[in-house]
Amino acid sequence: MSLAQDKQKEIAFFDSHAAAAAYDVFTPETNDRLITTCMRLVGLEQGARIADLGCGSGVFTNLLRHQGYNPVGLDLSPKLISLGRANYPNVEFLEGDVESLPFPDCSLDGVLLSGLVHHLPNPSRCATEVFRVLKSNGSFVAFDPNRMNPFMYLYRDHSSPFYSSVGVTENERPILAYQVASVFRQAGFTVGTDYLSGLSYRYLASSRLRWVLPIYNVLDRALFAPSIMKPFRSFVLTYGKKP
Repeated sequence: MSLAQDKQKEIAFFDSHAAAAAYDVFTPETNDRLITTCMRLVGLEQGARIADLGCGSGVFTNLLRHQGYNPVGLDLSPKLISLGRANYPNVEFLEGDVESLPFPDCSLDGVLLSGLVHHLPNPSRCATEVFRVLKSNGSFVAFDPNRMNPFMYLYRDHSSPFYSSVGVTENERPILAYQVASVFRQAGFTVGTDYLSGLSYRYLASSRLRWVLPIYNVLDRALFAPSIMKPFRSFVLTYGKKP
């Protein structure tokens, strides 16, 4: 696999999804839980200036605003940015590339990487840019599907015999927590890792498999609740602070 993201394919893919009402895959309750959990990990105060990278249609950016932060959403897809501006006119959105961020040095209190890192075959440039734009003591948090989770691996990893390419780009692959932590540590951050399951999906790209969603949601919540199963939960939360 190439170590460079094919940005034109990413743009084309997400532009094509901008008109889909079902683009946002999680339930509203899950969206709120995910953002609340991420913000608790980094401990940013209300009013903090936060960039939501890979913001898509702006759901998480808008939640950050409702939770008292001062967010700006950024995405590579111009059509998704247009959708965010239409849906949330009181929220700031920018079209841009996470590997060349349009923010001055040391200008942000926090960065949220919204399901973004697993789209980058080599996230080191993104990590370097996040370090650059954060203030001293600024924090980042990222959430991504976990390759150690059996469901994520079987359905979304290229090496799985059951891999499905429906609804994803060729750049995507669930992550290994230690690899992502190492990338951000090398960029200069102090880094921690947490895991999260019980995130309820309301949409699946494959129409043939949508019927299994209620079953998956129940199994994911039940199987990975015990602490011993923590490293196998469906999502990895990578977070850290700039010294």
